[in-house]
Parts: sequence; structure tokens; C-alpha cells
Amino acid sequence: MKTHIVLVLATTNTGKTEEIRALLEGFPVQIKNLKDFGPIPPVEEDGETFEENAYKKASHTARILGFPALADDSGLVVEALEGRPGVHSARYAGKEASDALRCARLLEEMAGIKDRRAAFECVLSLATPTGAALTYEGRCEGLIAERPKGRNGFGYDPVFYYPPLKKTFAEMRRKEKNRVSHRGRALSALKDEFDKVLIWIQQQMPIQEKWICFGGDHDR
Repeated sequence: MKTHIVLVLATTNTGKTEEIRALLEGFPVQIKNLKDFGPIPPVEEDGETFEENAYKKASHTARILGFPALADDSGLVVEALEGRPGVHSARYAGKEASDALRCARLLEEMAGIKDRRAAFECVLSLATPTGAALTYEGRCEGLIAERPKGRNGFGYDPVFYYPPLKKTFAEMRRKEKNRVSHRGRALSALKDEFDKVLIWIQQQMPIQEKWICFGGDHDR
């Protein structure tokens, strides 16, 4: 019987968690996220790139909880907006803004703009408590829709139109989206070598020291 390695997703986002669980189904790994633990100190996502932020989240979570941790930093890069919202995608309409408000803010900025080209970009960082990490990347190109369509997914999915399937991400079923999405492509790269990754994790995990306790009269 294979031993299941606990892998913590450095997120409380249910949508992301379910996507990753589906993609890694069948491997000897138990997927948890931050909701499965007590509160941990927050990490400031102040990196200038998706890679910096992904590593900060993954290594921070791994060190505190003592388990390997997987974090992604992803966002929407819009050509006409010079790459915005980019690394600020989650905070684009304010820290506490809903997905609907973020989409509304984006469509407001894109009003009247003919060049609708955009891409979702994702960087995954898988870190161990020792600080060692692996990095995977994925990108999906599409267009910003004129208005939201679809009720599935999360984030900017309702306004990201994928021409090959003639649907927004929010109109796709989960499996359909996972095959083409930025996160799906990054995870696919991870999944393709996940057997090797599991061995790497075991090699990187700190070894528990064994202490021998003697009776109180030992030194007398």
C-alpha cells in the first residue's frame, strides 16, 4: 500500500483546491488547504513577478506547517492595459472586492478598446520546509469579452474568452477548462513528472532527530 504524502495548497480558495484535487487524482497524495489548519501568519505578496509571489507563499506555508506546500500566483495580463492587472489581479478592484467587481472594473477600463488580446499566466511553486522548491509555468491566450458570460469557475473567468472553444472560461465544464487553462497547463507539467516529484519531496523533507532519554540517576 502506498504512503500518502500530505501536500498543502497555500490557499483557502475552494475553486483552486477542487481543480488541483481533480488534476492530481490517482496519485498517492493527500491534498489539504489552509482551511484544514488553524490560522497562520499571513505572507505579504509584494513580489514583482508571479514566480516571486508563488515561492513566497509556498515556502512560508511549508516552513510554518512542516508539510510540502504548493502555491500558485496567477493573473490576467491584458495587452491594451500594458500588462495590467498582472500580479495585482486579485486586488485590482480593492482588497475585499468580489470577483464580480473585479470583472466590472476590467470591463470599464476596456470600454471602447478594440484590441482585446489577453493571457492568463500561472506560476506554480512546490516548496518543502527546507526551502527547496520546484517551479512550473503555464499560459493561455485569449480575448477580453465585451460582457460576462457563464456561471462556472471564479475570478476573471466570465470575461476571458477562449477562441478555440468559442467560450469564456466560465462557460466551460471543469475538465474542459483544466485541459486548456494556464493553471491546468502548469499543473499538467507538474503531473507529467509527479512520480519523480514525490521522490524529490521525500528526499527534501527534514529528517526527524531521535533522542534517547535516560533515567534521572544516569549521571550520578
